[in-house]
Amino acid sequence: MSLTPEEIDDIDLLAQFNLANTQEGLKIHQQQAAPDTVAAAERLYARGLISMNDGGYLTASGLKAAEHVQTLLTVLRTS
Repeated sequence: MSLTPEEIDDIDLLAQFNLANTQEGLKIHQQQAAPDTVAAAERLYARGLISMNDGGYLTASGLKAAEHVQTLLTVLRTS
């Protein structure tokens, strides 16, 4: 199973959240961010993983997803 470019963009955006401080969100500037990043934020919002379509904070489900993403990246980068 291969990841789609959209899934990679979604994973990349989830990896940018600071899990050490859940009060720290992300702001995706629609006019400045890459279109792929804007689209990823909109998809994550539609899935209920972030609080706003331009970033915001992780929801409870988003926090779990981001934890999984960041754990996987740590494993892949440590060996």
